[in-house]
Amino acid sequence: MRRTTMQRSAALRADWADGPLAPPRRRILLMANPTAGGFRAKVLEAVAAGLEAAGAEVEVRLTKRAGEIREVCADVTLAADTVVIGGGDGSLNEALRGLQTCPVRPKLAIIPFGTANVLAHELGLPFKADRIIAMIAAGRSKPLYYGLANGVPFVLMASIGFDADVVHHVPLDLKRQLGKLAYVWSALKRSFKRRPGPLTVTVGTETPRTCRLAVLTNSERYGGTFRLCPAAHATQPGLHLVMLTSDSPLALMRFGLALVMNRIAHAHGVITVPVETVTVTSEEPVACQIDGDPFGATPVTVTAAHDPARIIVP
Repeated sequence: MRRTTMQRSAALRADWADGPLAPPRRRILLMANPTAGGFRAKVLEAVAAGLEAAGAEVEVRLTKRAGEIREVCADVTLAADTVVIGGGDGSLNEALRGLQTCPVRPKLAIIPFGTANVLAHELGLPFKADRIIAMIAAGRSKPLYYGLANGVPFVLMASIGFDADVVHHVPLDLKRQLGKLAYVWSALKRSFKRRPGPLTVTVGTETPRTCRLAVLTNSERYGGTFRLCPAAHATQPGLHLVMLTSDSPLALMRFGLALVMNRIAHAHGVITVPVETVTVTSEEPVACQIDGDPFGATPVTVTAAHDPARIIVP
C-alpha cells in the first residue's frame, strides 16, 4: 500500500529521532513565491507538514511582492537555521542578496517552483515532496559559490547581449503561462531586431577582446538541463567567461542547436576562459541579466565572490 506524505513523515521522524532534527529543534523559514511558474501549493503544504512532523519548527510565508524575500533575509533579527525558498533561480538570488548583510548566514534550501530551475538541475535536487522533506531534514550541505555583477550577487550567471535582451522582453504573464516557451517566443521575436555594436571584454589586466555575447557563469547548466560550461559548477569556486563571436540570426540558430545537443563548449565561434574579474563595456547600452532576471545595461564589472553560502543537497 502506498503511504501518504504524513505517514512517510511519521516514519522519517522515528528514523531521525537521534539525527539532524533532534532537539534543539531546527528553526526553518519557508518562503514561497506563489506567482512562480511552477508553484505547487500541495507540495509546499506537504513539505511544511512533513518537516514539522519530523520535529522542526516551521514558519511559512507566501510573498506578496517582488523584493520581499530579500528584505526578510536581510533582517538582522532573522532567527532561522535554514531558509527554504519555494521558487526559481530568481527567488534564490533574492535570498542570497538579503543574506549578504546577515552576520550568521542560515543554510539555504530549494523547493523548485521556477521556470527553468537551473540550480536545481545543477545540484540534482528533488522535485517530489517526500524526497524534499528527507533532503532538508538530513541537512547535508555544500558550499554555494556565486559572483558579483556591479556588486550585486548572482548564483548562476550574468550575461550581456542577445540572451539578456530576450530576458528583458519576455512578458511576465506569458512567462507564467508558457514557462520556457515564453523565452523561445521572445528569442524568435528579437532575433531579427537590430542589435547594438560589439562588446569590449577586459579580463583583469589582459588586452581587451571583442565579442557579441558574453556570459559570466558560475554554473555548468544553462536554461535548465543544457550544459553551457562543463568546467564550471555552482559548488566549486571560480567563474568562467563564455564569449560568442557572432549574434547573427544564423549564428544564433547554430549556437542554439549546439546548446540543445550539449556541444556548445566545442562549437566554432565560442570561447571559454576561467576568470576572476571581467569588465564589459560597449559604445551603446547593451542589455544585461542575472539569474534570469533583467539587470540594466552595460557597463558591468563581474567578480568572483569568495565567501560561499551553504546550500542543502541530497
